[in-house]
Amino acid sequence: MTEITFLLNGETVQVSAPPTTTLLDWLRDGRGLTGTKEGCNEGDCGACTVIVTDDLGAKALNACILFLPQLHGKAVRTVEGISGPAGQMHPVQQAMVDHHGSQCGFCTPGFIASMAAGHLQGRTDHDVVLAGNLCRCTGYAPIIRAAKAAEEADVPEWMEEYLSKLDGTVGSHPPYAPESADDLAAWYAANPDGTLIAGATDVGLWVTKQLRELPKVAFLNRCADLRGIEIGADTITFGAMATMTEVEGVLDHNHPSYAAMVRRYGSEQVRGAATIGGNIANGSPIGDNPPALIALGATLHLRKGDLRRDLPLEAFFIDYGKQDRAPGEFVTGVTIPKSAPGLRCYKLSKRFDQDISAVCGAFDISVQDGKVQAARIAFGGMAGIPKRASAVEVALIGQPWTEATVEAALPAFAADFQPLSDMRASAAYRLTTAQNMLRRYFAEMTGQATDLMQVSA
Repeated sequence: MTEITFLLNGETVQVSAPPTTTLLDWLRDGRGLTGTKEGCNEGDCGACTVIVTDDLGAKALNACILFLPQLHGKAVRTVEGISGPAGQMHPVQQAMVDHHGSQCGFCTPGFIASMAAGHLQGRTDHDVVLAGNLCRCTGYAPIIRAAKAAEEADVPEWMEEYLSKLDGTVGSHPPYAPESADDLAAWYAANPDGTLIAGATDVGLWVTKQLRELPKVAFLNRCADLRGIEIGADTITFGAMATMTEVEGVLDHNHPSYAAMVRRYGSEQVRGAATIGGNIANGSPIGDNPPALIALGATLHLRKGDLRRDLPLEAFFIDYGKQDRAPGEFVTGVTIPKSAPGLRCYKLSKRFDQDISAVCGAFDISVQDGKVQAARIAFGGMAGIPKRASAVEVALIGQPWTEATVEAALPAFAADFQPLSDMRASAAYRLTTAQNMLRRYFAEMTGQATDLMQVSA
């Protein structure tokens, strides 16, 4: 055990606990702060939401899959600390009372934390801010009205976190929290069987749901040189530790369709913790980043010790659960083109927000003089790995960009993919909807209305 130091509701605390102790368990069992609730225990319902502040600002995160070492040197505010020191209500709390936004109350502390974080950030996109908080009895209308009502209120002075309070008390960082990529490379070379923890949005569930013991762990959140984003003349390089919130902000300006998909694949709380490197490295066949990155022709950057190498992202995924990554080797970043005006990303899931994809398709097709000059098409959920639709690409390239060409290419999907049936979708449904995504792409690129949030029967 190693001591971890952070601010809790404005006061410095020092904690000695196993490294995979979650903040939620420590708050409820170790501090008696039971306002933060345990709902799903997997980062899906938002009942455990807290506000975490560091040098990048304040954000809402899920305490149930947040490990204590990730908080070293940061500030945490729970629902108990959102009201003032003399019991004054925060504007979002008063608005929830005024607009009858709470009924049974179980989800309310999480809503308050998310709303207070959004208020602190000056956010007015309340549907996005609260997409990761579930309510099953009040209904969302009065909660959204409460958030709107609090928009113009000043931020209470007690909500300003002063990290300088930690000066002189933080001390040395825990041994399992490397400070740089060099430190990480040395640690991982000596512990190739260890587990690297980035945002913990995946690994957290290994602990809370699978009850796995993780004897060797390294937390990467202090590796500042892995979280940078470099925007060049023609390319964008995301450091592996760039959060999906940060990635989304860049994509908004350069690849808006990709950004719109990112807003759906996880809640505000998840995107604030999840990293692009972690999403790639876990090798999931239904991860939403890889299809878009493959369609963009992304280059992956890897490091083992002092050795570095690059490879096309599509080559990283070999088979289900198997990636081209040696023991002790880790992802340092990924590079994409700065511009790809033909890129479109389509995600199909049972819920619109923060749900696992049944099928995720990404298309980047170039047309010149009425003919298809180049095509990169990739899918998740259609195979054991994220995979290009090579046969479909061949069927399109060199052909007139017409509806007839699209229809003629549809049978090639069966040559590229033999999807499985599972609880999310049948194999036949997956194949049909993947084909329909190509139809949708053609319709969108030829000026037809395809936005499912605006088009109705």
